[in-house]
Amino acid sequence: MRALVLVDIQRDFLPTGALPVPKGDEVVPVANRLMRELGAEVIVATQDWHPPGHGSFASSHSGKHPFEVTQLDGLDQILWPDHCVQRSAGAEFAPGLDTGRFQKVFRKGENPNVDSYSGFFDNGHRSDTGLGAWLKDRGVTDVYLLGLATDVCVMYTALDACRLGFNTWLVVDGCRGVNVAPGDTHRAIEEMQRAGVRVATSEELLGSRAAQSAGLA
Repeated sequence: MRALVLVDIQRDFLPTGALPVPKGDEVVPVANRLMRELGAEVIVATQDWHPPGHGSFASSHSGKHPFEVTQLDGLDQILWPDHCVQRSAGAEFAPGLDTGRFQKVFRKGENPNVDSYSGFFDNGHRSDTGLGAWLKDRGVTDVYLLGLATDVCVMYTALDACRLGFNTWLVVDGCRGVNVAPGDTHRAIEEMQRAGVRVATSEELLGSRAAQSAGLA
């Protein structure tokens, strides 16, 4: 059983958003095509859903600026611009994304005292979103991931998917990186591969599916 997991494809992570991911809007058509053509039995999305004044926001720390590092809940924390605040326009899914195909949305980052990059757990692995159990209850064995951003929430979601025992694929052309430091996206992909994540393009995945359907693979 296969699941397609769309990670944080939200307005605030688009190029015009509060925490812009360069070319982040380019993942939308890839996501829509895979939802239509990959044949995944399960389609879910994660959604950053921060309360106002979240501890990961630079604005919550006097004298601090975005992209500085501090401590939050005993963990190293990159401070971000305010983004994906609950019920704000920036927290909405990207325009044009076919949300009608989502079977369920898993929200994360609601605890103001700890950030939650992964779609499965908070950054300290002290609480979970329920995504892992929900997928396993439905017999999911293979997880295909795409979304924003490659070097933050996508990476941590992929690493946790591997730890939970899912066969995990990164749809590399369906992701874009924020690159707080130059080369972060490349390093993130390498870290995922070392953990056992398989990397493929959407064309490779759809071509493989077409070959299987035709009895050629």
